[in-house]
Amino acid sequence: HRILPGISLVPTDPSIFLTTAGVVPFQAMLEGREPAPYPRIATCQRCCRTTDLESVGKFARYHTFFEMLGNWSFGDYFKRESLTWGWEFISEVVGLDKERIWATVFGNHPEYPDDTEAYRIWTEEIGLPKERVVTLADNWWGPVLETGACGPDSEVYFDLGPEFGCGSPECAPGCDCDRYLEFWNHVFTQFYKQPDGSFTPLAAKNIDTGMGLERLTCVVQNKRHVYETDLFAPIMARVEEILSRASSTSGDPDDWRKRVIADHARAASFMVMDGIYPANVGRGYVLRRIIRRASTFAYLLGVKEPFMRQIVPVVVEQMGAGYPELREKQSVILDQIGKEEAQFSRTLDRGVPRFMEKAKAGGIIDGAFAWDVYATSGVPFEVMKELAEECGAEIDERGYGEARDRHSIVSGKGSADKSNARALDVAATEFLGYDATQAEGEVKLLIHAEEGGEETDVDSLEAGEVGIVVLDRTPFYGESGGQVGDLGRLLAGEGGVSGLATVLDTTKRSGVFLHYVRVEQGRLHPGMRLQAEVDAERREAIRRAHTATHLLHAALRRVLGTHVVQRGSVVEGDRLRFDFAHGGAVTHEELRRVEEIMNAEVLRDHAVQISQHTQDEAREMGAMMLFGEKYGEVVRVVNVPGYSVELCGGIHVSRTGAIGLIKVTGEASAAAGVRRIECVTGAGAVTHVQALEGRLREVAGRLGGSDAQLFDRLDARDKQVADLERQLAQARQQLLETRLSGSSGSADSFQQTEVNGVTVITENAGNADPDFLKTLVDRHAERLRNGVVVAGGAADGKGTFIAKVVGDALGKGAHAGNLLREVAKRAGGGGGGRPEFAQAGAKDLSKIGEAISAVPEILTGQISPQA
Repeated sequence: HRILPGISLVPTDPSIFLTTAGVVPFQAMLEGREPAPYPRIATCQRCCRTTDLESVGKFARYHTFFEMLGNWSFGDYFKRESLTWGWEFISEVVGLDKERIWATVFGNHPEYPDDTEAYRIWTEEIGLPKERVVTLADNWWGPVLETGACGPDSEVYFDLGPEFGCGSPECAPGCDCDRYLEFWNHVFTQFYKQPDGSFTPLAAKNIDTGMGLERLTCVVQNKRHVYETDLFAPIMARVEEILSRASSTSGDPDDWRKRVIADHARAASFMVMDGIYPANVGRGYVLRRIIRRASTFAYLLGVKEPFMRQIVPVVVEQMGAGYPELREKQSVILDQIGKEEAQFSRTLDRGVPRFMEKAKAGGIIDGAFAWDVYATSGVPFEVMKELAEECGAEIDERGYGEARDRHSIVSGKGSADKSNARALDVAATEFLGYDATQAEGEVKLLIHAEEGGEETDVDSLEAGEVGIVVLDRTPFYGESGGQVGDLGRLLAGEGGVSGLATVLDTTKRSGVFLHYVRVEQGRLHPGMRLQAEVDAERREAIRRAHTATHLLHAALRRVLGTHVVQRGSVVEGDRLRFDFAHGGAVTHEELRRVEEIMNAEVLRDHAVQISQHTQDEAREMGAMMLFGEKYGEVVRVVNVPGYSVELCGGIHVSRTGAIGLIKVTGEASAAAGVRRIECVTGAGAVTHVQALEGRLREVAGRLGGSDAQLFDRLDARDKQVADLERQLAQARQQLLETRLSGSSGSADSFQQTEVNGVTVITENAGNADPDFLKTLVDRHAERLRNGVVVAGGAADGKGTFIAKVVGDALGKGAHAGNLLREVAKRAGGGGGGRPEFAQAGAKDLSKIGEAISAVPEILTGQISPQA
């Protein structure tokens, strides 16, 4: 398989809200709409799901953020290979206990035939007992949307033991209890669901597999749940440390809320890393909800101050090696999470005790009351619902919805639902923002909207309420073409004293600009005139980043080639993200050249010329049309003379020199055949460079020198490490020679015996890592020529067994994999391998010697005297 990097949690496909599965970047390839770059692909994809948020922490199998290990075949191998190779991996490579593995296949559906092929492969080719292959009607995956690629699937489960079960004699995979943990799913993508609900075969049969790293780790390490594995141990330790300093209200050391806090800290860190910031709408609302849920639970455990900032560094330390961008953006992550926590903590003391007083009284909690708690203190509805259930109470959800309908804003704004919003019965807004950041406009429409997208015109918006304001004219830019919407305020009356609203976001729909506002004081009503004031400092930062996007596009085409075409962008204050078509990673040298070209144009201080033309005239000028934009007959052309000509409706600087500095901060894969570059500009670039200098000074300080001495110190440190490695290699060689000579007289010297005519050498090597053990076994095998060699040892808390069978011993029935499987069991471990070589693990390190001593006995049962 070709191993590709995972994509961002923010997919390039606008129809998908978050990256929730490893298949997201490959959906079009599975359906045959795009060619696959390779016939076989493997990835480790970071994912985020909130559909089962209330189950996170309570059950072993639910997590908000997780890593999905995936393999794909595009018209190459299919069902038999996927299942048999998968079985080889989990049973031989990973070494899971075969007796505890179960599988499910598609069947028992009233309309569609059973997947007899998968059942036959499991039972006849792999040899899984029929009683451990369960047929389920819901073993069908897809499509992601109403139409698309889909097919039957086969899930793999691990039996955690009856102590995790529900006690029912019918308990089996598919049961809601925690006994059977699904950790791998083989999806046989072979159909396309049509709009009429029918299924047609795909031109090529494909494989789409997904195995959760967290769940696999849980099984391999034999833990009750993932929060006890080494993936979470440092994070959980920090959570416990924070709680130990607080006056916890829970005496249960295994309180599920602690696990929620650890899970949500990981999820929030990665969401911010991928450019999602707390907000009232869209993905930002999902992040806000996660942070506030963790904060509420910490509050109930006695933590009265913001705390998640203390967990983020542990998440970065734990996962930064696999995701270097976590380290690069740690300061941004701390800033965004810290601000949200600080804002929410100011209302927690008011909201949670107020709600808990009602909840503890039991019965039905008034929905309007619950809405008011959310509106005034921000405690998420889902959290209140969970708290109510714990107290034996229940929220009147209908009443909550009615109260929300009267007062709330569309929480799904910015998602795919927005495209389904109703047409607005009002004239298009006159946009003045190209030339102004302040203007007067008349209120033409006030809107209230509910979560599902149903919108209602209202006669007023009062202080404390949120809603949508439509003006006849505005300087506020509505989000489009990758540029974010403007923020600012709306003022009314003499000096703006009779009304004030904060503009939280601006979008546009069919030419109508929507100002999402929170009324701070006074009352807004249709017909009144408002002074609209854009946050000018933020606007200037956005101008710099947007013009820099054009300079970046042109520079990429010069360095990489004219095949580079924009595939998407995000333009924010002094920050931009640019996706483009390109077949491979951009090298450091190419990025350096791109930076040089862009900043040379900044230093030339070109006048940015903006004019309007017909589309034909623009094409004659060589203007490029950008991805995601819709253009009318008359188009706006942004021209940096002699350098870049693009059609664009965004806001730009008047001269390139105003950008100040453009610094590339990252380059990665966004999807198959699409690369992503991130840059900072202006003040953001200065801050970034200062941070880099700070890190450089810190590294130099740790090495005991100044910035100028850094490389000399590194050279000296490299030489020191090389000398130590050479000394270590010599010491290992001497230790090997001593052990092989048997002259040490120590208790862990090797033993040689004979079993049914086969020479057997065993050794408990004590403190030894797998590499040392392999070398030790190889040296013994070289001297032996015929026979069996087994060695065991432990290093860094991990036990290992290595076995090798050489010469005639293979023909006499000796099998390294079968032997080690039994040896490892005696030390609580597992593993296996090929007849001639195998490796296994040990969990109980105190029993390694005992397990090694049992080798002759085990071999006696495997090799007959007549062999």
